[in-house]
Amino acid sequence: MPMSPYMQDLRAKVGPDLILIPAVAAVIHDEAGRVLVLRQVTGHHSLPAGAIDPGESPREAVVREVREECGYEVVPSRLIDVFGGHDFRLIYPNGHVVEATACVFGCDVVGGQLRCDGVETTQAAWVPPEDVPAMLAVPFPDWIFEPPARRG
Repeated sequence: MPMSPYMQDLRAKVGPDLILIPAVAAVIHDEAGRVLVLRQVTGHHSLPAGAIDPGESPREAVVREVREECGYEVVPSRLIDVFGGHDFRLIYPNGHVVEATACVFGCDVVGGQLRCDGVETTQAAWVPPEDVPAMLAVPFPDWIFEPPARRG
């Protein structure tokens, strides 16, 4: 889904200026330990991710975002870490500026079928963990992409 009604209303008030947003991202591994990476309509690569809507918990948001962007039903099995700050500032093609504080969850697929929504995402790929950081628009640390069994 593109911009939520809440964000549309907020943007109408503040214009393209910086907005701090609570957000979520999902690290999803396949059986081979590869990570799901999406190509956005903007051409950038990302994890399944997005803003937390008003009244929504971070866990609810990550489940919704994964379903919307790539068709999977997931269960967030662990909170990996929380990231934010200047490195998580993005400028969208329309000039809108956001800075996310992102709760990153490790998620397990429990249903659904991999498909891109064509609205936010155009392509999905399973990528070796060591290749993911260089692909993404935001600088997540390498260690978050390792499958749980290989993390210390």
